[in-house]
Amino acid sequence: MARSRVPALSFVLAGLYFLMFATPGRAQSTTTPPYGPGAQSSAPVNSAVSQVEAEAVSWLQGLLRINTVNPPGNELAAAKYLAEILQKNGIQPEIFESTPGRGILIARLPATAVPDPARALLLMGHLDVVGVNAAKWTVDPFGAVMKDGYIYGRGAIDDKSMTIANLAVFIAIKRSGARLTRDLIFLAEGDEEAGGETGMKFAVEKHWDKIAAGFALNEGGHVDLKDGKVRFVAVSASEKFAVNVDIIATGTSGHASMPRKDNAVVHLAAAVAKIGTYEAPVQFNTVTRAYWEGLAKVSDEETAKWIRSLDTADRGEHAARYLSNTNPFWNATMRDTISPTMLQAGIRVNVIPAEALGKMNIRLLPGNQTEPLLGKLRALVNDPQVRFEVEQSDGETAPSSSLESELMTSITRASQQQFPGAGVFPIMDVWATDSARLRLRSVQAYGLYPFPLTEEDELRMHGEDERIPVESFHKGVEFLYAIVNDFSVAK
Repeated sequence: MARSRVPALSFVLAGLYFLMFATPGRAQSTTTPPYGPGAQSSAPVNSAVSQVEAEAVSWLQGLLRINTVNPPGNELAAAKYLAEILQKNGIQPEIFESTPGRGILIARLPATAVPDPARALLLMGHLDVVGVNAAKWTVDPFGAVMKDGYIYGRGAIDDKSMTIANLAVFIAIKRSGARLTRDLIFLAEGDEEAGGETGMKFAVEKHWDKIAAGFALNEGGHVDLKDGKVRFVAVSASEKFAVNVDIIATGTSGHASMPRKDNAVVHLAAAVAKIGTYEAPVQFNTVTRAYWEGLAKVSDEETAKWIRSLDTADRGEHAARYLSNTNPFWNATMRDTISPTMLQAGIRVNVIPAEALGKMNIRLLPGNQTEPLLGKLRALVNDPQVRFEVEQSDGETAPSSSLESELMTSITRASQQQFPGAGVFPIMDVWATDSARLRLRSVQAYGLYPFPLTEEDELRMHGEDERIPVESFHKGVEFLYAIVNDFSVAK
């Protein structure tokens, strides 16, 4: 879709929207979103951020209307759209093209004449999105439709809302004239959904001097919303490492009318069946221990009882089994995981193939290595006709970010101000983000979608009718501003 622009009429509409939604007594839609106006927040809204909120909704809609499905990405069109917004606010960004039609955008608000990368804060989000099956959507996936208090669109959560929230906070800080104590850097990058070769890898390897920072805020974590109340704020401080492995079975090819005991398809199927039932042992690390401890404090008594039993000698194994069966995310938090995902064999239905191929996606806990796990799988499969081949990857497992850094302190303080009574604790993402490339360069990077979201809306990420409640988007901008203001603005 062609890049969306914001003509003069849109500013008028944005002003009307501000009067309706960004002031006390906001007008309500026919269906009230799960997060109502002013819910659970006693913190006053800063005038600088309240003025930018309505514009930010318009910016988000404009970005959603730019089709950046990866592949091919088309992030350069989105980067140019953001550049126009920054330029209208007196900020001159830089765009760097990694390959034709793809690239990144960088902007900076300096605190001093001489940059101090060790203190700088990087606000980052990605511009690309996953594909869509438009036939299964009830609205145009790239229409940025606003309906019943929600904004619909591919990327409404992952990750265009985060990118625009960063942009809004960046601009609000600029407009406020606040005296910064550290540089603020805004980065909109791409190719996150396909490994980052033309996005974050390009940014880190070719333009590190432009984005070098001691701290970063990126996607990840979540603000858990249930029954209209934020239960907890989970801040991602680490993530698992992904490895793709081929399972290859070989045999003798021949006519299907004469079955063979060494049929490669049969041996592959048997191997995949064994792998599918395997569970790696439970392991805890600093981040996951803190996660379980925090989660126990905000869970119902029955769940909390099982969580508190996890690290006990007599009930730990039973508790891990119960929690793993209760929630797939909890299961993935406890151990290395293996998911067979693809199968391929044969050229004709009446021909026994000489080879059958399966693929599996392994997610390793930080610090764990691939080979010890493959050794266990080889012993489990125990079939000389089956071998494993690790697909080439340029990645490596990244260290965790500190749980006691200055930025983590600011996140905790802002969370307690914005959501009184909610728990605040770290979490390990079981998927991959671009924060790993930063942590490998000693950046204290944290993942935090700042928007209060229900489980139902979170599950729409990468699915049909992805959407974000308008009120949650507003609250997310306010929350993110509170963090950045606490961390980067002189008092």
